[in-house]
Amino acid sequence: MSYQVLARKYRPKNFETLVGQEHVVRALTHALRTERLHHAYLFTGTRGVGKTTLSRILAKSLNCTGPDGQGGITPEPCGQCEACRAIDAGRFVDYIEMDAASNRGVDEMAQLLEQAVYAPSNARFKVYMIDEVHMLTNHAFNAMLKTLEEPPPHVKFILATTDPQKIPVTVLSRCLQFNLKQMPPGHIVGHLENILGQEEVSFEQPALRLLAQGAHGSMRDALSLTDQAIAYAAGQVTLDAVQGMLGALDQSYLVRLLDALVAQDGADLMAVADEMASRSLSYNGALQDLGTLLHRIALAQSVPGAVPQDLPELADILRLAEAFEPQEVQLYYQIAVHGRNEIGLAPDEYAGFTMTLLRMLAFRPGQGGAEASAAPPAAAPGSQLNGAPAARAAAAAAASHAAVTPRPAAPPAAAAAAPAAPPARPAAPPAAPGAPTGAAAPGAPAMTSARAAINAALEAARAASGMRQAPKRPGAEPSAQAPVAPPPAPPAPPAPGPSASMPSAPQARQGAAGGSPPWDGGQAQAVAQQPQAVAQQPQATMRAQPQAADDDVPSWVTEFSDDTAVASEAPAIVAPVPAMRAPAAPPHAYVVTPVPQIGWDGNWPALAGSLPLRGVAQQLALQTELIDCAVHERAVTFKLRVPVDTLRASGNSEKLAAALQEHFPDYRVSVESEIGPVWYTAGAEQKAAREERQRLAESIVAADPFVQELERRFDAFVVPGSVKVA
Repeated sequence: MSYQVLARKYRPKNFETLVGQEHVVRALTHALRTERLHHAYLFTGTRGVGKTTLSRILAKSLNCTGPDGQGGITPEPCGQCEACRAIDAGRFVDYIEMDAASNRGVDEMAQLLEQAVYAPSNARFKVYMIDEVHMLTNHAFNAMLKTLEEPPPHVKFILATTDPQKIPVTVLSRCLQFNLKQMPPGHIVGHLENILGQEEVSFEQPALRLLAQGAHGSMRDALSLTDQAIAYAAGQVTLDAVQGMLGALDQSYLVRLLDALVAQDGADLMAVADEMASRSLSYNGALQDLGTLLHRIALAQSVPGAVPQDLPELADILRLAEAFEPQEVQLYYQIAVHGRNEIGLAPDEYAGFTMTLLRMLAFRPGQGGAEASAAPPAAAPGSQLNGAPAARAAAAAAASHAAVTPRPAAPPAAAAAAPAAPPARPAAPPAAPGAPTGAAAPGAPAMTSARAAINAALEAARAASGMRQAPKRPGAEPSAQAPVAPPPAPPAPPAPGPSASMPSAPQARQGAAGGSPPWDGGQAQAVAQQPQAVAQQPQATMRAQPQAADDDVPSWVTEFSDDTAVASEAPAIVAPVPAMRAPAAPPHAYVVTPVPQIGWDGNWPALAGSLPLRGVAQQLALQTELIDCAVHERAVTFKLRVPVDTLRASGNSEKLAAALQEHFPDYRVSVESEIGPVWYTAGAEQKAAREERQRLAESIVAADPFVQELERRFDAFVVPGSVKVA
């Protein structure tokens, strides 16, 4: 007798031996026991999950007569009667299996339906099993619709497909549909253990798990791989044999990679990658297996009970779960997944794989440059002046890129009572671009790079706030004690000599801290209220500024920095704001002149806004002003004034005339236009209406009690322009 493959030899013969489809077995068993039988069944699912097996078991249950020949419909076919043995052997006359991939035309379907009307020869039901039914043509589907909906009482249809999306909904609505699930690896391993035990073949448990993973949810694929493994290993299913047969990666390589990441050993990472290259292992599969291993490590850290206890690398998983932080595992998993997606874009697989490993090495959490930077040494007394500009530039750049929001201004009384700002700290050496400005103290817990960046930004913001007061909110009333005019300019100093252009450090600090700074809130508002007085005294203001040319922030900082974060020691000169020119007043009042000859009220803005126009033609109607509407017998001439000649180009005047002709169908309409200023247009009315709605919405928001409470308690304000009308 010839050898029979495991997938056919151990095909389930009844519902009890079917693996992994309990939900389908339960429904069919109850239906058979109560004899509530549908006339058409549809089994869907991937390859090798039991669609054909279920159809044969169902056919045996419908036609089983029992060992004594007196049985009826049963969920437990006997397997001994003629019908059961014939269906198992594939020779039962009234069980017809049809392959729709090779019999997909309307002629084959018509022939099948012609035979369906005849009664079964020696069975209770005639069962038609159509496999891969989605391969039928549309004409074939249409031909079977009526018979599928109302078949003869002795006919049952069983349809099977791997792609139910291609089946017409008219067919789906006539069938009882069952979705078969993919086999879980645990079910496959248990079934393989049972079969290999019956075959008396020795096996290793990790080898069966590897076969189950390679089957991807298909029991038939698992049995075929088991047949291949038995032949490959000469009758023994071992882990080494299955790994060699499938080309699977040894987990020891992945464990060594993670150990190298723990030790931050790049040389060991490259050594493992080179060893994998010498064995011609798949780097794509290696990244896939690495993601699986990292997933199990994350499970061991968060849900230890979810890790399978029969894994051969369980001890390594638990050890690595203790060595890695949870955020490290999450980051490495993400890098592995993205590296697998990008490996096809790399110059070659080796470069893509090693670059992914180096990325894991470079982006380890908590190993950024902010934690490793050393605290800046204290500057020597003689170097404070030279180091101050660079220190302020670095602090200004850090504050600008951190985008720190300035603190709200203190009340006037508190600001007046506040002591003078403390003297500036000793300057630090110039910081390299992109380097952090702060470092953790010795013995302090390590900070993340994000925390260090925030601390550096806050230090820069504090330094900035110590030299310049935060701006007040818009609309704040000036202090009653604020001066109404800028202070008088001091006498002009004598012409500076060669060595007098740069003041000494004490003089610079005294000039920066003494007196009320010119950028104080109250004084700035007073200056803003009198721009002309400031404009008349530019030289005095310039002379009143401290001569600290070397203390200015470099141009490369001010160009890319936020004005709210950069602290400059030189006060800004408030330039006079030029007065906005008011729009010219219309030369006449708007008067609506009705035109009773054509039955029109003369309201041109309303008429222009209602015309069915689009694009530039619509803008022509909205932006024009009516000068005159002349009626002569059955002809109407609209004389319009256009602000720009561009609106009249490309036949837009003709489109406007055609729209007016549709509005006045009883008259011959023409349009004449001229160039000139306009005031009373449809666009102007729409703009005025929008502005009125906006004003009303802002007044409603301002009068809201909740908004007023926020303004009172938190010194809040509504950002201008943030109120939007729907």
